[in-house]
Amino acid sequence: MEEKKGFFKRLVAGLAKTRDNIVSGIDAIFNGFSSIDDDFYDEIEEILVMGDIGINATTSIIEELKRKVKEQNIKDPGACKQLLIDSIKQEMNVGETAYEFENRKSVVLVIGVNGVGKTTSVGKLAGKLKDQGKKVVLAAADTFRAAAGEQLVEWARRADVDIISGQDGSDPASVVYDAISAAKARRADVLLIDTAGRLHNKKNLMNELSKMNRILDREYPEAFRETLVVLDGTTGQNALAQAREFKEVADITGIILTKLDGTAKGGIAVAIHSELGIPVKYIGVGESIDDLQKFNADEFVNALFDMKQGS
Repeated sequence: MEEKKGFFKRLVAGLAKTRDNIVSGIDAIFNGFSSIDDDFYDEIEEILVMGDIGINATTSIIEELKRKVKEQNIKDPGACKQLLIDSIKQEMNVGETAYEFENRKSVVLVIGVNGVGKTTSVGKLAGKLKDQGKKVVLAAADTFRAAAGEQLVEWARRADVDIISGQDGSDPASVVYDAISAAKARRADVLLIDTAGRLHNKKNLMNELSKMNRILDREYPEAFRETLVVLDGTTGQNALAQAREFKEVADITGIILTKLDGTAKGGIAVAIHSELGIPVKYIGVGESIDDLQKFNADEFVNALFDMKQGS
């Protein structure tokens, strides 16, 4: 619980730039309008879109807000703030089933372009699962970037989990094959696979992922499958575009959104969920191993509006 509380504080601090970007403007609207009319809604819409929340999510949030205002017969713009907050939470709720893989024997493939914090996220996720009492095997299948393997070995050591690596430049699919054997022999709960992310060469990436998936289908059919894509929160709309491209080549089940502490574009978490129908499952707000946490819509939106946790 202490860890959660600490994370909420870091989340509030980490979302400060995003909050300045969105919330101060919205407060000005709530306080500046004397009646709820089309101009009022247009202004809110503009701020949400400018805050990287995206057209799709914004439209949906505004429609939900209008519905509630009408239903509850609200006349005072100031009374809309909590309704807006609730509408954003509703838009983002991932539900309990999002973490099904934790309760099953599972394989988690992690993909993402270089530089987004992919290998670090894999290491942190391994640590989280280990803390939950899971037996984890890591597979270093990003064999193209020499540093990735070394980095993952270091994370495995920190998290105290087993790691299976290949030679630099070796076939990633063969690493996956070896890792499956190890996971079975060691009765692992979760096999966590770090893959190479090269979007500019989509065909290669597609071939590589389908090869890995074929091996998993054949050798480990009983394992529940999860495919997470790591995105850098500081890139805003670019992260959304990347998620869209990855969705074309893989069956993405969730997003890990990193580096939210350094950006004014935290609203992108809402956009990705809404535009692509892919939930953000983990968010990162810093470097240490417990700076990766499960995404919680209530917490995220409370932190975004600097509401006290539990309010």
